Amino acid sequence: MARLVPAVLRAADILELFLGDEATLSAGEIAERLGLPRSTTHELLTTLVERQYLVRRSGEETTFRLGPRLLELGSRYQQRLEFAAEADAVARQVAAECRETVHVAVLDGLDVVYLSKIDSTHSVRLISEVGRRLPAHCTAVGKVLLAGLDPEDLAGRLRGHKLVALTENSITSRTRLREQIAQVRASGVAHERSESNPDAGCVAAPVVDAQGEWVAGMSISIPTSRHADELWPRWEKLVREGAAELSRRLGGRLRV
Repeated sequence: MARLVPAVLRAADILELFLGDEATLSAGEIAERLGLPRSTTHELLTTLVERQYLVRRSGEETTFRLGPRLLELGSRYQQRLEFAAEADAVARQVAAECRETVHVAVLDGLDVVYLSKIDSTHSVRLISEVGRRLPAHCTAVGKVLLAGLDPEDLAGRLRGHKLVALTENSITSRTRLREQIAQVRASGVAHERSESNPDAGCVAAPVVDAQGEWVAGMSISIPTSRHADELWPRWEKLVREGAAELSRRLGGRLRV
């Protein structure tokens, strides 16, 4: 079992005291309830105030209340929950139309992280899972997200980074990757065929927020056994429409 850090546990204990009925607590009350030395309590409170997790209120007796940083974290957590719910809802609609596996992913460094997955209704389907990571340059949804970065940010992330190959079709050349990213920026859609999985290909489109940032990508993944050139335009249309709908729900606007 991993070792827990005592100081972090004590700081969490202090914050959780405010889950009760009291809006404010004094240093003495906190020390007494948690059985902590006053010197330790003072150091912890000073640190939490400095980081805005608590706010000090001066009066007849100095007391503490929850600070704005917790509101920011809670708001971000709520946004994530809402985004995941909306992503699932829209991905489900797209999957119902195409009968293939639909993913929604975000960029973390040079990896994509899958936040939503709706399975294909076919008996032969792709094996993947929410929370999985893949190198962005090997996936259609990853190319979309890399295309959403400004050139300096993209260059900084790629600097000193080796483009690993997951299959014999994976891109390992920065020049070729930049060429494909330029195509994605121009067309608003990305493709990959057997670059992350020898048995599958994908088509993806960007999801934008209210500020116009490419915050996520939606993809349709198709086993190679069902690849047919005449079907790709339909999959492309469906993923564009799905990404546009999810963008709309986030307050963004994406032309289909």
